[in-house]
Amino acid sequence: MKTIQAVSYPVHFQEESYAALTNLIAKNDYSTIFVLVDENTFEACYPRFLEKLNTSRDLKLIEIASGEINKNLNTCIKVWNAITDLGGDRKSLLITLGGGVITDLGGFVASCFKRGIDFVNIPTTLLSMVDASVGGKTGIDLGVLKNQIGLFANPQMVIVDDVYLNTLDEREIQSGTAEIIKYGLTYDYSLFEQIKKDKYNNINKLIFRSVEIKNEVVLEDPREKYLRKILNFGHTLGHAIESFYLESEDKKSLTHGEAIAIGMICESYMSSILLNLSIEKVAEIKETILSIYNKIEIQKEDFSAILDYLKHDKKNVNGQINFVLLNDFEDYKIDCIVPEELIIQSLEYYNS
Repeated sequence: MKTIQAVSYPVHFQEESYAALTNLIAKNDYSTIFVLVDENTFEACYPRFLEKLNTSRDLKLIEIASGEINKNLNTCIKVWNAITDLGGDRKSLLITLGGGVITDLGGFVASCFKRGIDFVNIPTTLLSMVDASVGGKTGIDLGVLKNQIGLFANPQMVIVDDVYLNTLDEREIQSGTAEIIKYGLTYDYSLFEQIKKDKYNNINKLIFRSVEIKNEVVLEDPREKYLRKILNFGHTLGHAIESFYLESEDKKSLTHGEAIAIGMICESYMSSILLNLSIEKVAEIKETILSIYNKIEIQKEDFSAILDYLKHDKKNVNGQINFVLLNDFEDYKIDCIVPEELIIQSLEYYNS
């Protein structure tokens, strides 16, 4: 696959990408090279990375605990301390090897350490390949509130090697598929058609087109002033649902993709009431999504708690909750204000 050029960095694919990383390391003569992993990517992905990276340089490994629950400031402090203890300075490089938690947190850590050191993203999950590692967003959660602390910072490069997907179970593949569905509904309907027909069987093609789309959007709107907001479709309510299940002591946590899938169904229903999306197309979206994801029964007594999480969404302005809704496939409207009663109706529609 050809390299995709982002605003200030390339996105390389497959085995050829490691040669580009080797050249980057040689060209910049980094003082120290750190690799950030969690316990899962250390075991399943780090050996592949070492095998493919052709360098005699010493790599300093930093391992954190996996999971969204660890995407917080305390973990950042541990990583900053580790970099400091291991001799890191302004000429250091941080390579992130992992899913969205690793790439988001690692990019944030690198961007803040000594006011910024170089970093490279190597996503190992479908979700991070098609979304988290591309676009320059870094950040951490504040409690269970998603991505409340962060900044825009671009890596030196992104490496997408689909071999790492072999380390994932189907639930993690499904999680990343939600982002591909989002691209299909808002930007390129052919992706949604492929998902309907083959689910995620033609994964390389789906990944490449998804990265292409995100790059096109980010190039036009790097700071999310207008067009880039379409990438939030399904995420406004989806993040609130994800946070609620993450915080709940008596409910099983959802993956990011599972929560966003629910959010897309609900926000499609809102679109049919407030805009021009036909209820038949809403049903098509719901049927396709539920052919991939298990149905989660959201209890009515939990609706109010989910609405409370919505009030903390980072896209809110002047206390108003802003949604991205659809007039049609590939036809969106941003900054839509949705009445609370319609949000509740959309959750009931999902449950029905």
